[in-house]
Amino acid sequence: MAKIGIIGSGSWGIALASLLHHNGHHITVWSAIPREIQSLEETRQLRTLPGLTLPEDMEFTADLETAMKDRDVLVTAVPSIYVRQTAKRMAPFCRAGQVIVNVAKGIEDGTLMTLSEILEEELPQAEIAVLSGPSHAEEVSRGLPTTCVAGAAKKETAELLQNLFMSPVFRVYVSPDVLGIEIGGALKNVIALAAGIADGLGYGDNTKAALITRGIYEIARLGIAMGGKFETFCGLTGIGDLIVTCASMHSRNRRAGILIGQGRTMKEAMDEVQMVVEGVYSAKAGLALAEKYGVPMPIIREVNQVLFEDKPAREAVGDLMLRDKTAESQAMGWPDEDGQDEA
Repeated sequence: MAKIGIIGSGSWGIALASLLHHNGHHITVWSAIPREIQSLEETRQLRTLPGLTLPEDMEFTADLETAMKDRDVLVTAVPSIYVRQTAKRMAPFCRAGQVIVNVAKGIEDGTLMTLSEILEEELPQAEIAVLSGPSHAEEVSRGLPTTCVAGAAKKETAELLQNLFMSPVFRVYVSPDVLGIEIGGALKNVIALAAGIADGLGYGDNTKAALITRGIYEIARLGIAMGGKFETFCGLTGIGDLIVTCASMHSRNRRAGILIGQGRTMKEAMDEVQMVVEGVYSAKAGLALAEKYGVPMPIIREVNQVLFEDKPAREAVGDLMLRDKTAESQAMGWPDEDGQDEA
């Protein structure tokens, strides 16, 4: 049995807390908001995960030192916009060699750092890993079969996490490509916003398939330019996570996109979803990375214009459809010809 601290009491943190408890581990959940801890202690339930009742021996605390002390592994499950400030608070209590697995998805606006890079910067004494994949908290909390990938610089760290999280309903693969995993996990949320916008506009399956296919192409091309591996974007944390986020009503990014497509502003959509819409925060960073690495990303560019420049969503779709003609892939061409690819 391992002692595991869950840093964050949102849907994903609580779903993983339940999974890890079922696997036989001792779990302590922390939140920065005392009333959330009080509610969890009193009701043993979370409003966003109906049907899940948390066991009496699962501990909850608003004291960060208590949640971190003598833990074999820490799971950071706070929204991406709070990762840096949470890591700063964790620093005084983080021991050398502490294994920390980040399960949030995002890129920091301004610095363009991935979440693991933020944790490494703020907690240099720790060993940082990631867990990601097509894994809605609502389904994990119900014990529905799910697969994820544990990524770490050291194979033994990834395998440690594989052993801790693996269960008959939660299969875990391992990978050394932490960067690729994080780029796929962050930018799929932006494409999911686009998919939701298309749904809100009343478009169909053809449109959704186009956005998913061209979206993973954009993500993979940027990720590879940054140093990620092609195979990662073909896998669970690439196309797998993108499909589930674009297709499911569990996806807060898709739900927010639907509302925007129906005419709501970005703020109105976020307020109605009542949860952090990670794609909104990753959109600007994704576009900045595209410009930094010289990678055309037309879908992410149009999403930014809809979100932050008040561009009508229907006009954005039209501009995507009417871009200059090009080949599907620059990797293929006719003999003695150079293919040109502008996405």
